Amino acid sequence: MNRVTKADLYRYDGLTGLKGFIKGWFDPGFRYTYLLRKVMPHKTWSFRGLFFRVLKRMLTYRGFHISNEAQIGEGFSLYHRGTVYIGPVKIGKNCTVSHNVTIGRALKDGKIVRPTIGDNVWIGQGSVIVGKINIGNNVFIAPNSVVNCDVPDDSMVSGYPARYIKKENPTKYWIDDILNE
Repeated sequence: MNRVTKADLYRYDGLTGLKGFIKGWFDPGFRYTYLLRKVMPHKTWSFRGLFFRVLKRMLTYRGFHISNEAQIGEGFSLYHRGTVYIGPVKIGKNCTVSHNVTIGRALKDGKIVRPTIGDNVWIGQGSVIVGKINIGNNVFIAPNSVVNCDVPDDSMVSGYPARYIKKENPTKYWIDDILNE
C-alpha cells in the first residue's frame, strides 16, 4: 500500500494494514477515494483506466462525484455519505469534506475559475465553495456556508456571504487521525 492510500485509510478511525483496509473498504467514503486515486494515474482508454473508471462511476451515482482532474493531497476524508460534488480543483493534505458539499468553478469575466484549498481544512455539511479563491491552511468552514472570497490561514468561516474570523488552530478537534510517518 502506498503512502497516500495509507494516509487516506488512517483518516478513517486510525485504520492501518490489511485488516484496516478491508474494514475501510466498507466505508463508502474511503472506497470512493481509493478508486478515485486508482483512476488518476491511468490513461482513459487503458485496461486499468477503464476498469477503475467503471467502478468509480458505479459509486458516483450513489452520491459522490469528484472530478478525475482534481488534485487532492494525502489524508483526504469524505466524512459522511451524501451528495458531494468536487470539480477539477486543488485540495491540500488532510482535508475533510462532509455531505452535501459543492466545490466548483465559477464564471468570471468570461473565464472559468476554480478554488484552491490548503492543508488541514474541514468543510461542513451543505457548504458551497466557488470562484477563483484561495482557502488557507488550518481553516474550519462551518456548515451551510457559501465561500466566494479568499480565506487566510487559521480562520473560521461561516454564513452567506461568508465571513471569517482569525482563530488559532480552529480545526484542532475536527481533523484527527493524521498519519505522521
